[in-house]
Amino acid sequence: MAVSIPPGAPVQGGQAEIACYDPVARALHWLVAVLAVIVVALGWAIPGAPRETDSRELLLLLHRSLGVSILGLMVFRVVWRLRHPPPPLPQDFPRIEALAAHADHALLYVLFLVMPLSGYVNAAAAGHSVSFFGIVAIPPLIPESPGLAQVAVAVHLTGQFLIYGLVAVHVAAALMHAIVRRNGILERMLPSRRPG
Repeated sequence: MAVSIPPGAPVQGGQAEIACYDPVARALHWLVAVLAVIVVALGWAIPGAPRETDSRELLLLLHRSLGVSILGLMVFRVVWRLRHPPPPLPQDFPRIEALAAHADHALLYVLFLVMPLSGYVNAAAAGHSVSFFGIVAIPPLIPESPGLAQVAVAVHLTGQFLIYGLVAVHVAAALMHAIVRRNGILERMLPSRRPG
């Protein structure tokens, strides 16, 4: 059951509690976050690897495979969120901040779906299949189109910087709630918390 925090109420050590996300939602959040960091690192490493080399092919394989993994996890995460709504914010939470948080979350969800899809479209429109860790190959499901491949590349490259900005806002807000306001908002998503 969600317990709202009245204005000025403490949230730690025998004090007022705040409802947190369920274990599945928290696991999905942190798993996607970790995979996203790895995917970004691989993406930045790819241009530095010489073309037509085994090292570059391995980087591409891992980058694309983890991208597909993120896509699958995000689809599941959307379904899970629709069936398991997040806990309500405290009653005294500023409305403008709540709207900004919802907008940031919504845009991150969209971009974490768009990024792997645009990566797949780039490969498929160039006539390439996408290998998932060398286990199964996802064939091109769209006609070959160099123009579409270029559009997909542009979306993929631009999307990463949008994600950087949104994640920076997301992390900054979480740290503000944890360090400055100490209102329990960050704790809602920490792995160690039990559902409130």
